[in-house]
Amino acid sequence: MVRIVFMGTPDFSAPVLRQLIHDGYDVVGVVTQPDKPKGRKRELTPPPVKVEAEKHGIPVWQPTKIREKEQYERVLAFKPDLIVTAAFGQILPKELLEAPPYGCINVHASLLPELRGGAPIHYAILQGKTKTGITIMYMAEKLDAGDILTQVEVPITEDDTVGTLHDKLSIAGAKLLSDTIPLLLQGKITPIRQDEEKATFAYNIKREQEKIDWTRTGEEIYNHIRGLNPWPVAYTMYQGQIWKIWRSEKIRASSQTQPGTIMEVVNDGIVVATGNDIAIKITELQPAGKKRMSAEQFLRGAGAAIAIGTKLGDENET
Repeated sequence: MVRIVFMGTPDFSAPVLRQLIHDGYDVVGVVTQPDKPKGRKRELTPPPVKVEAEKHGIPVWQPTKIREKEQYERVLAFKPDLIVTAAFGQILPKELLEAPPYGCINVHASLLPELRGGAPIHYAILQGKTKTGITIMYMAEKLDAGDILTQVEVPITEDDTVGTLHDKLSIAGAKLLSDTIPLLLQGKITPIRQDEEKATFAYNIKREQEKIDWTRTGEEIYNHIRGLNPWPVAYTMYQGQIWKIWRSEKIRASSQTQPGTIMEVVNDGIVVATGNDIAIKITELQPAGKKRMSAEQFLRGAGAAIAIGTKLGDENET
C-alpha cells in the first residue's frame, strides 16, 4: 500500500485529509503548523488538521521550521511514497520535494498559473472573477510554480464571500485529489508546465488592504467587502471610529456626490457614494467595541444619530 504523508493546517485542508482517509490510503503521518493562541484568553489551539488526524489516530508532527534538517528529517522518517500538501503554510525544502517515489503534490485553490500565493480565494473575489478553481500540481521550490497534474473550475456567484467560496473550493479540492491520485500512481497523467507569462500573484492580505477606498467604483468596493468576509474584514472610518463592514449591496445612484458621503439612511442600510454611479448600501457592520450587527439593528440604537451628508473615510480619521 502507498504510504502517504499529508501536510496541511487550516480548515481548507481538513476535508482533503478526510478524503485521503476515506479513500483507504495509508496516511502514515500528518505534518501541520504548531498550536497557536486564540481568543481573548489566548488559549493554545490546535490547527484543524491536527484535530482531524488525532480523530483517526494518525501520528502528528508540528515543526516550527520545516526547512531545518532536524525537522524535515522527522518527515522523511515516515518513509512516504507520496507527500500531499494543502495550505500547509511553510515552504518545503528540496530534500522533501525529491524524496518520495511518487513526488510531492499540492492542492492549490486557484486555476494556476493565476493567483499563486497564500490568498488566492480572497483575490479571486477582490478581482471580481466569475470563476476560479482547484489545481493539483507537483510542488517546486518556486512559489506555486510546479507542473500541473489536474484542474477543475468552480464558479463564483455575485453573493459569494471568501467564506462561502472557501468551503466550495475545499470540497472541490478533496474530490479532485480523490480522482487524481489513482491516475498519478498508474502513470496516466502527463504533467503540464505552467506558462510563466500568465502568472499572477495573490500574496497574503496586508492591513492597509483592508481599508475601503470610497473613490473606487461601487463594483470594486462591493467585491472588496465580500472579498474580505469573514476574514480579515474590510473597514472604514466614521468620526474617528473604525467600522468593520461585513456585508453590502450595490445600488444605482447619482455619481455627482463626493465619494464616501452618506447619501441616504434607510431602515435596512446606510447608502454611501462611491467613485461612480453604483452606490454601496452597508447592510451589516461592526462599530468599534461592538458586536457584528445588521444595519437595521445599528440604526435602531447608536446609529440613529447618523446623518445624511456626513462622510466615511480619511477625512474623519484621527
